[in-house]
Amino acid sequence: MKLFRAVLALVLICAVAILGAQWLNDPSLSRFGQVIVSVGGNDYVSTLPKAGLLLLIAGLLLWLLWTLLAAPFRVWVRYRRKQSRARLIDGLSALHHGRWLAGEKLLLSAAGEAEVGPVALSAALRAADKRGDEAAAQRHLQRLQEIDPLRHALLQARRLLLRQQPDEALALLDTPALQPLPPRGQVLRQRALLALGRAEEAYGLLGALRSQQALTVEQLAALEAPIASQMLSEAGDVTRLAEHWEALAKPLRQQPQVTAAYVQRAIALGWHEPAARALEQALEAQWAPELLPLLVAVEASSEPQALEQRLQRWLHSHPEDPALLLAAAQIACRHQQWPQAQTLLQQALAAGAGAPAWETLGQLHAAQDDHARASQCLLNALRLQHGEPVQPLEPATTTTAPAAVEQRDQHGLPHLGDDPA
Repeated sequence: MKLFRAVLALVLICAVAILGAQWLNDPSLSRFGQVIVSVGGNDYVSTLPKAGLLLLIAGLLLWLLWTLLAAPFRVWVRYRRKQSRARLIDGLSALHHGRWLAGEKLLLSAAGEAEVGPVALSAALRAADKRGDEAAAQRHLQRLQEIDPLRHALLQARRLLLRQQPDEALALLDTPALQPLPPRGQVLRQRALLALGRAEEAYGLLGALRSQQALTVEQLAALEAPIASQMLSEAGDVTRLAEHWEALAKPLRQQPQVTAAYVQRAIALGWHEPAARALEQALEAQWAPELLPLLVAVEASSEPQALEQRLQRWLHSHPEDPALLLAAAQIACRHQQWPQAQTLLQQALAAGAGAPAWETLGQLHAAQDDHARASQCLLNALRLQHGEPVQPLEPATTTTAPAAVEQRDQHGLPHLGDDPA
């Protein structure tokens, strides 16, 4: 079928050529004008269509001559390009198998080809880093900077971040000539900002990373809470802290890590009441035992009666939560409610609260001048930290302190309010 089409095309060309020749020999074509060329005293006269055709044929002959002369050079260029690509593939394969030096040599031999040079130098840089040859790595970086400044900036920024030099990495990525940065550059810039304590700017890049699909949905979700927590922790005053907190989405504010960062920073800035309110709202929305130790820090700023009601409700809902029992006991100790605190600590120890509960129990006995039992509790805390079994407490020593009456509710749990006089 291909031969038939070729023959048919040749026949048509011949037919067109014959018809064209007959038409060009027609004397009536002189009405289109004549072309007279004088060379060496001789005049050559031709009609305008015939002269145009001759010029076209001359141009085609010159193009054919140039093609024949340039053919060896094109063959040589294609051969070199093919060889460079083959060396690039072999070099990448060598890197994949861990043959760093052999791979680097192959890649450097392929780097002379402009089409694959940036890729080959990038891979050679990786091989030099794996070999620990800093001098070779710098040479590759210098060559790469000359032919592909953006690729050089991305690779060098990554190396600087790995070497804990985020300020230099950020300065390199913020070079005006490299803007706008590709998605990978935005990811590196976010890492540099986080390392420099500029989480607010890093949090602002999440939208761009999401729209550019620079990271997967799972990776972005894993980044959002830590960056938001760092941003809250870096707030310089309560105004900035409140702005950051209100700007976060509600589901993000309810995450324990983010709530803990807000509460801790609010307490550090002396903003206790909003911290207590945020902590209680987070626990009401989602039970998170890791937030319970913060109850002791915000208890002083909460309404005692409201906090007692919440603690009682939480104790009824989670009666065997060791973190909750420990936090309630520590609050009771702060108010010198020794019987309630001791009961809660015993329940916390039974629930597996571990060394912190023993330490709090030791502080409770020390406050009651029972130093022998206090020392024994503290020793048990140390034993647990070292993986050793605890020792049972000795009987309580006789003290002159008046006995306190422990009050319990209808569920058998101790009240956390003020002891009766």
